[in-house]
Amino acid sequence: MDETILTYIVIGFIAQIIDGALGMAYGVSASSLLLGVGVPPAVVSSTVHAAECFTTGASAISHRAFGNVNRKLFFGLLVPGVIGAFLGAYILTMIPGDVIKPYIAGYLLLMGVILIVKAFRAFPSREVATHLKPLAFFGAFVDAIGGGGWGPIVGSTLMARGSPFRETVGTVNTVEFFVTLSASLGFLIGIGLSHWNVILGLAAGGVVAAPLGAWVCKHVPQRPFLVVVGLVVIGLSVRTLIQSFA
Repeated sequence: MDETILTYIVIGFIAQIIDGALGMAYGVSASSLLLGVGVPPAVVSSTVHAAECFTTGASAISHRAFGNVNRKLFFGLLVPGVIGAFLGAYILTMIPGDVIKPYIAGYLLLMGVILIVKAFRAFPSREVATHLKPLAFFGAFVDAIGGGGWGPIVGSTLMARGSPFRETVGTVNTVEFFVTLSASLGFLIGIGLSHWNVILGLAAGGVVAAPLGAWVCKHVPQRPFLVVVGLVVIGLSVRTLIQSFA
């Protein structure tokens, strides 16, 4: 096992601990770290989504078994999410990596700021069922383009509207399985799925980290953890932007 695949295992491990503790940000964390070690944007997003097919599939089955899925919310998010993910993935495969890289880094920097804001700000409740289709389409589209963001965009927005935490996490995570499958299909058609060393490394690190992520969720306060993750994402994104414009 060479040093490169060990790097991908460590990235998958870290991203899964963050996702297990917060219920989101696997894609944002893994994408920021992969971009930081020099992986091209299209490869970043395609490999992250391919690896997520394993973790989100298991998560969807678990949430369904425990009754955490709201059927109305599920079907409201499903179709526009699938369409947005496919289009985002396919469009990304047609854009040169050096051109899109600064924009992806800027998007991830914004996601880092949102994570920090989420740690300190209480959002007012609003009607949950409004604008589900555009929210799902937008969240899935930018998730495919940026390699992550479905959970922070869709899950955070729904909870900010007053959606119950358990149903929101369970339903959004269940739909995410279909979103990642759709994005992976878009990448498969656009560039094919290669770089299996990255995919297997991310998946292996995530499997090992899953139980530890659950432990972190139970024992580590969410607010400081959100701040730390947000700062790491911001730092990596700023580094990528500096390198892109140097």
